[in-house]
Amino acid sequence: MAKPASKITSQSAAAVTHYEQPLSERMRTFLRLEFLYQQTLYNGERQADWATRATVATLLEILAILSRGDVRSDVHKELDHQLGVLERFQSKPGVDTGRLDSLIHNLATSRDELSRIGTAYLQPLKDCEFLNAIKHRSAIPGGTCEFDLPVYSHWLRQPHERRQQDMDKWLGAIRPVCDATTELLWLMRESAQPTEKMAMNGMYQHNMQKDGNCRLLRVSLQGNSSLFPEISGSQHRFTVRFLEWSTIDSRAVQTGHDVPFKLSIC
Repeated sequence: MAKPASKITSQSAAAVTHYEQPLSERMRTFLRLEFLYQQTLYNGERQADWATRATVATLLEILAILSRGDVRSDVHKELDHQLGVLERFQSKPGVDTGRLDSLIHNLATSRDELSRIGTAYLQPLKDCEFLNAIKHRSAIPGGTCEFDLPVYSHWLRQPHERRQQDMDKWLGAIRPVCDATTELLWLMRESAQPTEKMAMNGMYQHNMQKDGNCRLLRVSLQGNSSLFPEISGSQHRFTVRFLEWSTIDSRAVQTGHDVPFKLSIC
């Protein structure tokens, strides 16, 4: 069964909406991590205690993702791969060496930071009794309200500067992994050249090249479009169906019109 594209980003200046779909488990993890990290940074800048609650809740979700498998190692391997790709461009003519050297430097710095934090970088968060209490009560609907977790409510009433000190300490532990993931995804998106495509009667099918290394798809539509894509497939082939949305009370249906769009295979 087809699944909706898992990530949406907008660029209002260009009036274009990008829908993304990962084609590997590693990319799924990276996109989820980026999604949660953006929420954490957004809410972390706001002083309201509700924003702080949202920041802590998202931080715990990030911790859950990073605790499953070895995400740090996956990010490190991806950095090595991208560095190898970029370094091969150094000997090619017509390359903007200044920009290339800057990209290589940034990725190398991120790789060094990942190596420096070591494999036990999550241990301070896992050992934090305060965060563990919130995590435990969060499994219960409304379980972090004042009478259930008074210590949490007391902390939330502290000045924003005081709360921010603790949050900066927690975020500092995961920041190297999250920043490196964000940088890798940016590089993958920027490295792919979008091509004009046409979905006949709202459907487009694509077979990958056998030697391709596709891990992420990007479907781009005009920002004012009433359609959205549903993407299904694998690293070998995929299908894009464009659906018409009307209201939340009616099911979206595939359009019968031809749909021009841009496709990036990252």
